[in-house]
Parts: sequence; C-alpha cells; structure tokens
Amino acid sequence: MCEVILKNVTKIFGKKNVVIQDVNLEIKDKEFFTIVGPSGCGKSTLLNMIAGLEEVSSGEIIFDQKRVNDLAPAGRDVAFVFQSYALYPHKNVFENIAFPLRIRRLSKAEIKERVKKTASILEIEHLLDRKPKELSGGQRQRVALGRAIVRKPKVFLLDEPLSNLDAKLRVYMRAELKKLHKEIQTTMIYVTHDQAEAMTLSDRVAILFEGRIQQCDSPQMVYNFPANKIVAEFIGSPSMNFFEGKLVSEDDKTSVRFSDRDYFFIGGKRELELSRRAGSVYDRKDKEVILGVRPEDVIISLEERSAGSTGPDWFLGKVFAVEPLGNATYVDIVWNLNRLKAEAKPDFEAKPDSPIYFTFRKEKIHLFDKTDGKRLKLPTL
Repeated sequence: MCEVILKNVTKIFGKKNVVIQDVNLEIKDKEFFTIVGPSGCGKSTLLNMIAGLEEVSSGEIIFDQKRVNDLAPAGRDVAFVFQSYALYPHKNVFENIAFPLRIRRLSKAEIKERVKKTASILEIEHLLDRKPKELSGGQRQRVALGRAIVRKPKVFLLDEPLSNLDAKLRVYMRAELKKLHKEIQTTMIYVTHDQAEAMTLSDRVAILFEGRIQQCDSPQMVYNFPANKIVAEFIGSPSMNFFEGKLVSEDDKTSVRFSDRDYFFIGGKRELELSRRAGSVYDRKDKEVILGVRPEDVIISLEERSAGSTGPDWFLGKVFAVEPLGNATYVDIVWNLNRLKAEAKPDFEAKPDSPIYFTFRKEKIHLFDKTDGKRLKLPTL
C-alpha cells in the first residue's frame, strides 16, 4: 500500500518545451485517483514520470515518504496497464499473467496459485489456455489487468486502458474496474481524456490543462463548484453555457427598482436578476464577468412568458435545433449573438426558428472573472 506525493514536479523536453509545470499532488493510500484532461495536456507524461519511464526535470516524487526520483521503474514497485494491452501474442493467457512472477523466479506452485486467484477475481478462469488473438477487446483488457494485479504492486498506473473498447464495453469495464479496486484495495492512478470515466471511477479527480493542475477534488465538487472556466467548460456533457456581461448595483441603474435585489448581470439587451448572491464580488474595480450555467439548469417554455416582480427573468430566443437522445432532448437556442443549449424532457418538440422562452435556476449560476477565468465565490443565501 502506498501514498504518492508529487512536489513541484516539472518536465521540460529539450530546452523550452515545458510539458508539465509545477505540479503538486497528494494521492492517498488505497485511493482511486484520476488525472483527466484534453489530448496533449501532459497526462501520460505525468504518469510516465511517476512510473520512472520519464525523468523529472525538477521537483520530487515520493512513495510512502521515500524519494524515488532516482529509482528505476523496477525499484518503484508499480504496475503499468497500457492502452494497447501489450500482451505477448505467442503466450497463452496463463503465461501472460504469470510472466512477471517467472521474472521474479517464484516457485511453480506459487505462480499457479496466484494466477488462478487473479483469474478468478477477473472472471477469466475459462480463458487461461487461449492466445490473445482468440480474445475479445474486453477479455484482453482483463488479461492486461491480471498481469498487473498478480504482482501485488504498491501502485497501479493505468494509461487510458479503456480507450480501445467500444462504448458499451467501456461502460461495462468502468463498473468492473471500480469493483476491482474495492476488492484489491490498492492505490490506483488512472489517466483518461474521458470525463465520464473520471467522474464515475474516481475518489478524487485532478483536471490537467496545458501542463498545470486546474483543480483537484471529488467528482461532485469539481462538477458543482468548478475552480475556473477551464474546469467548468471541460467537465460536463454537453458543456456549460457561457455569457459575457457585467455586474451592476441598484445605484447604477436608472430604470425600475427591485427592492432587496441589488445586483444584476447584464448580457446583451436584458438584465438577469442575481439577488444579493453577487454581493461578494461587486466591489471589485473590474465588474466584467462571465456567467456560466449548465444545460440542465436552463428552464425553457414554448408559451409566452414575461418577468414578474417576484417571478424569474424570462428571455426570448429562437430554436436553432432540437436533438432527441431518448432519455432527454437537447435544444439549441439562438439569443441575440449568443448560442446556448438547454436540456428538455424526452418528448419535447419544436420547429427551427420558432420562438422559445428561457430562464435559469439562479442557485446554479456560476460567475467567472473575465480576466483570469477564476470562479467568483458567492455566499449562500
């Protein structure tokens, strides 16, 4: 069992190509920890440095309070599961799983016992005599996992292990991985660009973007309280809607007064009442912000709506497209120069260019600094 700590880890290829910048992470013992981010953000490089396959340009990697920067991969006691499975085509499943044990010169009896126990955990006992070419993609992935499990390493490193599987099998294997982690109780560090994998598998997730950690927290916190616009845009499918505007107070307005509701976001030609939630950010010199709201928090209606003194602020847009998915329908709306996406009930129907009214669940609204993209923290009501 192992706790993994990264202190100010940086990786530079050549003289100027900085791939990883000053990464700090504390991965707990027995934790399922996922590093997620878009292609090319440095995820695999970070995993390779933890494994010892890449040298660290600066910083420290620590396993259980021991610095391992100078240790070879074999000395770190980690097991690596690759995207490509990397099975030996001329060996059967038994021999593929047993290979790391034979390297360690364990007895035949112990090898047989550990391979059979591992195969039982992965439910592949009936495949032990087959060659890799006789297996499906999911079965090959289980064999690759088995070869890692049988060693009983301190840390499992998994680099996009499900990306070669079809969509249905990926969903199935996610559940299997979660069950496997619960059974073997070993630290797992998982790399993926698939946010669904990150959200469903992880105890905690770190979002990596352009070599920097943007946020590290539980999946629920990352989704509900994104640290910045980058995280808000990457986590969630479909992506969060964004609008540029500014905050103003009642004193700035010359139009109708709203008692006890002093702060407003102005986007386009209409104002959205935010109540006093925005009070903590109003006193900033730069009042320009970005408002974010997820599609499921956009309320829509085909019936004409108007803003009442106590009701929500309704906006008028046009239907651009309707996307039925079976369990839900997504509606693309054109509003002034903006496009937004809303989630509707499965039976929702509307024709392109027809008028549609929408508003937002105000308790689900996010505000981001327009300059640096950081989320502006609002007090609870």
